[in-house]
Amino acid sequence: MSFFTKKHPFAVEAYFTRSTVLTYAVPKDQLARLIPECVTLDTYDDKWGFVAIAMVQTKNLRPKGFPPFFGHNFFLIGYRVFVRYKDQRGKKLRGLYILKSETNRRRMQFLGNIFTHYQYTTTDITQTQNESDHCISSIQSNFTIQYNSTPTTELPSSSPFLDWKTARRFAGPLPFTFTYDAQKKEVMIIEGVRSNWKPQPIHVLRHQFQFIEQLNFTNIQLASAFEIQNIPYHWKKGKTELWKP
Repeated sequence: MSFFTKKHPFAVEAYFTRSTVLTYAVPKDQLARLIPECVTLDTYDDKWGFVAIAMVQTKNLRPKGFPPFFGHNFFLIGYRVFVRYKDQRGKKLRGLYILKSETNRRRMQFLGNIFTHYQYTTTDITQTQNESDHCISSIQSNFTIQYNSTPTTELPSSSPFLDWKTARRFAGPLPFTFTYDAQKKEVMIIEGVRSNWKPQPIHVLRHQFQFIEQLNFTNIQLASAFEIQNIPYHWKKGKTELWKP
């Protein structure tokens, strides 16, 4: 039963009321050790790979086609690496490989770990807002981000990107998420579909994530930060295929 359910056996839909995403540039040689053999890094300037932290307020997550009152509301933190995968047809797919997932609801942890390989854990989340200033933090997970959402096109001073137009390529939408069973050489492909995807750059005042610090990267740089609101979203049923080197 577990083998079946973890393969995303049905489509899921939800509504993202707000998503705040920080993308870090990491020297590609350091990031490559975190991804499985079936994918390659999605790089910039043949030097940088990227790991993103998405913090999402999710509303009415449920099997696709079910009424909204069947859904669950929760906060999600996803740590993901930008990758590419060449499928059996020879088509190159661009997407994400999940490193870690957290939520503020034990029910979501339970259900998420039944139906996915994302390895959810539960943590505390505190959100505060004062006009355009926002703060998201967790004591248990030891992270804090403070930012101002006043419209801007400026990038962090540490960003390797030349401008927001270039950074926008790594702001999504990235349609696919990949998981990998190394023993079976089996890749699972989950396709996400969204609309109204209009990322707005934000000005980050402070950012600190223990999970990122524990990866012991050197020369890690904040590449971009943005916010999106009011996004209808759904994930298609997962597809699996054997990976052949």
